[in-house]
Amino acid sequence: MARARKQAQVDHSKVVAYLRVSTDEQADSGLGLAAQRAAIEAEAARRGWDVVAWHEDAGVSGKSLNRPGVAAALGDVEQGRAAALVVAKLDRLSRSLLDFASLMERARSGAWGLVALDLQVDTTTPGGEMMANVMATFAQYERRLIGQRTKAALAAKKAQGINLGRPRTMPAGVLARIVAAREAGEGWSAIARALNADGVPTAQGGVCWHPSTVRFACMAAQAH
Repeated sequence: MARARKQAQVDHSKVVAYLRVSTDEQADSGLGLAAQRAAIEAEAARRGWDVVAWHEDAGVSGKSLNRPGVAAALGDVEQGRAAALVVAKLDRLSRSLLDFASLMERARSGAWGLVALDLQVDTTTPGGEMMANVMATFAQYERRLIGQRTKAALAAKKAQGINLGRPRTMPAGVLARIVAAREAGEGWSAIARALNADGVPTAQGGVCWHPSTVRFACMAAQAH
């Protein structure tokens, strides 16, 4: 209730602006700090906004939200000093749809607005909120695709006999046996079959050797 009362007292004409440019974009006028500021100032004049603070990250990548300028801007809106956070271009705020979806959820739960001028995202208006929800849907789609790819990759590694847990140390005797067999001219498959036949555990405690795991063990032994 206290948070709701605090948000209710915020002047909805007050906004904070965020600007960002990465190192390799310093000379790009279309993405420069001055151009971003001009776009926000023009929109503020049109809509009667009072930009109470400008925050920026110069020469910083947009791959994550771990940036001091973003932290300061979010602090302003979440502490009730402004009603909305405005950026000229969505990718200035975040290059990740997943991060953007997370920010939208923070805005929704904190009752503050999020505005990206280039894509007409504006959670303070019905049309802009609809656009934001469309992007959130794509973010969820991206999240599910990443999950499916990760699951498939892990399954493939498991099928190859690669343990995905915490690595363990293989007994020196097992390593010596593998190296000796290899030096005697045996192939990876033959060595794996012999180890499996004798019930020799792998480095991760399993009992199923594959040519790939035998080769990896041999390379590790030779590296030392």
